[in-house]
Order: sequence, then C-alpha cells, then structure tokens
Amino acid sequence: MTLRPIALTILAATAAATTAGAQPPHLPDGVSLTSGLVSETAWNVSGLGDGAAKEAGQFTLGATADTAQVLGVTGGTLQASVSYRWGEDLGAVTEVRPLQLVQEVYGRGQTWRLTQLWYQQVIGASGADIKLGRMTVGEDFASFRCAFQNLTFCGSQPGNMVSDYWYNWPVSQWAARGRYKRRGGYLQLGIYEVNPRNLEKHVTLGRLHGATGVMIPIEAGWTPQVDGRPGRYRLGAWYDTSRAADLMLDDKGQLRAVTGATPRDVDGRGGAYFMAEQQVTGAARGADTISGVTLFLNAAQADRRTSRIDRQIYGGAFWRGPLAHRPRDELGFALGATRRNPRLRVLTPVRTNTEYVGELFYAVQVNRAVVLQPSLQVIGNPGGAPGKTAAVLGLKATALLLP
Repeated sequence: MTLRPIALTILAATAAATTAGAQPPHLPDGVSLTSGLVSETAWNVSGLGDGAAKEAGQFTLGATADTAQVLGVTGGTLQASVSYRWGEDLGAVTEVRPLQLVQEVYGRGQTWRLTQLWYQQVIGASGADIKLGRMTVGEDFASFRCAFQNLTFCGSQPGNMVSDYWYNWPVSQWAARGRYKRRGGYLQLGIYEVNPRNLEKHVTLGRLHGATGVMIPIEAGWTPQVDGRPGRYRLGAWYDTSRAADLMLDDKGQLRAVTGATPRDVDGRGGAYFMAEQQVTGAARGADTISGVTLFLNAAQADRRTSRIDRQIYGGAFWRGPLAHRPRDELGFALGATRRNPRLRVLTPVRTNTEYVGELFYAVQVNRAVVLQPSLQVIGNPGGAPGKTAAVLGLKATALLLP
C-alpha cells in the first residue's frame, strides 16, 4: 500500500487549517471557489485476504457564479467542477470481491474528469427552476450524503445498482432537469443522455456519437418539520429508453446458459426508489449545525430482466454531537442488504444471492478544515457468495482546501 496520497491529504488539510481566516483568492464579485481532498484507506483485518490494505482518494475543484452579480441575470447560477481520482480498490485485489465497494471514493477510473458544467435558472416567484448542461444524476435524484466509507450507504442508490447506465459522481452527461417547489414539497423531472463513452478516461464536453438512449428520472419529495426537527421523504422512479440484453433468456425465450444463443433484446429498463430521513432528537439550528440523532431508510428496486443487482435496502442513524464537549463530531451506523439478481443463478443455485453490510464510524472534526473518520465494516456473503465474512477497518480523511 502506498501512503503518499493520504499523507498529502493530511498535510494539505493541516496547511488549510493553519491558514484559516486568511483571505481567499481575489475573484470577481459573485464568483466563489471550492476545493477539497478525501482519502479512504481500507484494511482487511479478518476473513478473506487477511492483512491487505489499500488507499484511494479524490481531489475536487469547483467554481460557482451568481449571474445576478456577474451578468446581471437575476436567479441564475453557473457551476463548473473538475475531479481527479487515484488509488487502489481493496475488494478487487483480495478475495473479498464485494458487490459494493469498501472504499466509495474508488471507481470510474483513476483520472481527471469534467464533473459539472451547468446553468440553473429560477423562474421568477413561481417556485420553479430549470437546470441544463453537464450534470451527474445523483446530485438531483436519489441524492444521499457520502458520510460512510462503504458504497452501500453512499450517494445515489440506483447508480450503485445499475451503474451501466445511471452514472453517479464523478461522471457527468448532457442533461436537463426541471423542478417545482410548493409548500414543503417538490416535484422534479430529468432527461439524461445515456452514452457509455462518458465513462472513457478523458476530460471532455461529451461525445458526438455513442448514445444509446435517454434516462428519464422523476422524483417527488416532502420536507416536513416534526416538532421543529427537519425530515425529508422521497419517492422516485426512472426509465431508460436504451435497448439491453436479457440476463437469462435468448431471442427464442430459452435459457441462454443452455442454448448459447443471442440474448433476448429488451426494449427499455427502469426501477423505483423510496428514501426517508428524519431528525428525532436534539435541536436543528441550520443544516450545518444539526445536533442529535437523525434516522434514515432507503430502498430501491431495479428491472429484474436486465440488472445484475436488482434490489438494495439499508437504514441507520447519524448522531451529531454524541459527546457534549465535541458538538461537531458525528457517530454513524448503518446496516444494508444488496441482492444479486436471482435470475443469474438459474443453473447453479446457491443458498443466497444477498450481500449484507454493517458499518460503524466516528468522525472527529479536528478543526474547521479537517475531519478524520475511523470506521469498521463487516461484510457477510461478499459478492453474494454464502458462508463468507470479512471485516474491514477504515480511515477516511477529508480536507476542505477552499471555503
């Protein structure tokens, strides 16, 4: 394992912390920069591949412009960001081989990417807004914070299941999204290009050829206050117009594993999801200073004809300020189950296709710029194979380089 990336992360974070309060780079009014580093080290301490350890990380740099100040256009926002990923995946180089990464920051190629380049416009006082450009699906649909290190509990859940056409961060695609907000709720609809060439390891505005269709997600959300504590409840669905291969049947409706014939062509694929978050104790003083316990439960079902992972459910809790003298620290716990599509085991039945994961972390807010987060993951039936268990110790280091 190389420790250079994580060492650079911590050194950069320390530098950022010691210069806290210094003036940011001089920029035009209405323009702000953000930048950060995250490093995730995973060490397999029992079970499969004892003793192996790997590190992966990501650097991001973003710019946001308020068009009212920059261009004189009220209600507009311009966003651009690039990202770079490095490192190795513990699961791929050991016998663990999980369905979900033990280091969520790994994946989609260790390379530079144009992750965002979009414009958002609020439409007067109507409660509606539109967004156009290069976007990631998960920044608007089925979004969930990446506090945990295991991918099961990180980001937009459908993208962790049907990653061959729902592209999560850092992969972007040409898209449009419209949203209407009203009385503590909202409804939004998107159209995203489905183009496998977006996965290529290059910084690009997009490819002129290679699109297979469009993905159309829809989401309705409700954001109530329960005894003054915030909640967020969402119901969504998606449909991809691309044609895809049936996992089990050939073009004559027979078992592909028996006939070896061409797969049956499936016209379109989709799924649905439900997400719930609710603060249940403590006080809410703003999004960044919530204290107390917040519970969450997320579930998704994908098209069984074409999806290698067809179902996932997980739930858990965040506890902000578990220690009175450490109000900005956070404790997190989650349990989840990811199911490998049973249609894949027609000729070779096994006792289970489901991978079970539990993770516990404690995030230490070292200062305004640095968070160090040790964790423990326990993975049962990794890869959906029965009778195996792995335990993984983790360390996630996050550094905010620019405010």
